[in-house]
Parts: sequence; C-alpha cells; structure tokens
Amino acid sequence: MAPFIVLCTTFLLFRGIGWLGVPMLDHWHPALQLAVALMFLMTASAHWGKRRTDLLNMVPPGITNKERAVTWTGVLEIAGAAGLLIPGIDWIASIGLLLMLILMFPANIHAARHKITINGKQVLPVFPRLLLQLFFITAVVLASPWFK
Repeated sequence: MAPFIVLCTTFLLFRGIGWLGVPMLDHWHPALQLAVALMFLMTASAHWGKRRTDLLNMVPPGITNKERAVTWTGVLEIAGAAGLLIPGIDWIASIGLLLMLILMFPANIHAARHKITINGKQVLPVFPRLLLQLFFITAVVLASPWFK
C-alpha cells in the first residue's frame, strides 16, 4: 500500500504546486511523471534495505538466483524512474517499467499465496494486488510520452 500512497499523495502535491503557479507542474502529465518516478524510487529502496530479505522471499521458486533478481529489479526501477523524466528516452523507460510490472506480478502472486510479509505486514491477497497492479500499470501508461 505504501507505493499507492506515495503515488497518490505526490501526484496531488505536485498538481497543487502547479495550481499555485509553478509552470512545469501546471499540467497533470509532468505531475504524474514525477509521482510515478518517486514511487519507483521508493520501491527500489526496499531492494537494499531491511526489507531485502522480504523481497527475496517473494521471488518465485523458478528463479535460480534470487539475490541477483532482487538487485537487478531495484536497479531497473531506479533507471526507469530516472528515464521517465528525461525527454527522448522517456518512452523507453515507460515500456521498461510497464514490462517490469507485468513480469514481476508472479512474485506478488507467490507472496500472497504463501502469506509472505514485508516489513512485518502481510502482503495483499491476490485480487486486491491485481487491482493495485492495474492501477500502477495505468499510471505508468498515462505518464508515458504518448499522453502528454
């Protein structure tokens, strides 16, 4: 739920700043791009912090090198967040983040079915997690350059 809260609150914050007269944020699209980037930076931070073990437990059994998978998904989240804010490569970042959300969903299903916790809190059941993942996918698509 924390990524959802970060995404929604930072989007509203950035739009509010835009309404107060900051020209760069005076449109929903750059505010959403920044919010999505911050959400991915926040989720990436778990890949190296005290929640790393929890993320390692989420990796489905078919993935042979869990350490490498968790590290690289964190690196890709950081790269995608940065790339989303750079004109010219934002479309590549959007596609990458979209694919990552889709390809990492089996880990979320695995976590839900095995009642894995993250930071001491149980992950969402599969159906609410699916709805949340669809919300994140929608946010990434709308933050892409094709919706400017």
